[in-house]
Amino acid sequence: MVPRLRVALLLSVLAAAAALGVALASEAYGGLIPCPLCLIERWPYRIAIDVGLIGLLLPRFLARYALVLLAFVVLAGAAVAFVHVGVELHFWPSPLPECAAPHITGGTASQILRSMPDLPSKSCDEPTYLIPFLPVSMAAMNLLYALVFFGSLAIFLVRSRWSGP
Repeated sequence: MVPRLRVALLLSVLAAAAALGVALASEAYGGLIPCPLCLIERWPYRIAIDVGLIGLLLPRFLARYALVLLAFVVLAGAAVAFVHVGVELHFWPSPLPECAAPHITGGTASQILRSMPDLPSKSCDEPTYLIPFLPVSMAAMNLLYALVFFGSLAIFLVRSRWSGP
């Protein structure tokens, strides 16, 4: 296998792991509460890690297909992030019914407590900001990251196709 292809797969695995790591660390250490769309945005990175690791074990021509698949998985992640940014900017409603903040209405105190969710959640249309004083939400940062990630993979794939092995 061409070493450049192996390096591209390994860097892709690391880039996907970094994105997932930032999301998990911001939740665990930053106290940020993810919405349902935020949780869905993490799945393409998990899939990209798996595809990249499998690609490292494949012969050259199949590894190239794995990298192409990985690129399209990242592009799908960018699409989910785009939808999330649109929801945050109130361009359209969330496609997920879980994105609405829980509505707790009347009843006795015990009924209200029973109707509350087990884990805290937030509405998908409320942007979460990781960096204070920087008006770029986590979803927007993910969109930019995924687009740059995909663009880098696309450029690599096109250049490596024309430059030969």
